[in-house]
Amino acid sequence: MEQDRRNGFSRRGLLRGGLLAVAASGAAVVGFAGTASAAAVNLGLDNQGAKRVQRWVLTMYGYTGAIDGALGPNSWKAMQRFLATWPSQPTPYKGAIDGVVGPATIVSLQAYLKKFRGYTGALDGRAGAGTQAAFWRFAYSNPAV
Repeated sequence: MEQDRRNGFSRRGLLRGGLLAVAASGAAVVGFAGTASAAAVNLGLDNQGAKRVQRWVLTMYGYTGAIDGALGPNSWKAMQRFLATWPSQPTPYKGAIDGVVGPATIVSLQAYLKKFRGYTGALDGRAGAGTQAAFWRFAYSNPAV
């Protein structure tokens, strides 16, 4: 297991925590997915929780990728379709369906989580602890895979 002695984080620990994007080169990048096509942004979910989200968007919003527990661009494209089109969505997503987990995607997700999953924070476009906890509740409200 590789460890960065400057900050004490290990790649395995960050993967377990979920807020990690792994670039195609294998370098760990903490934060939101950018343009790297192999990036995964689980927003605090473990592998099982991410699989539950993938299974849900597979049946409802056209996800066509593997049920692998890594929320990559295809998973987030399906989530963006959900956030843009679900009739009861309080703040519909209006951006491009591009799979990039940016502030607009997070704000729309936060609005959904606020209305239905107990999120109490601001709609600020940052996936902090409150957003991650509510996203966890969302994931685990879906059937196991």
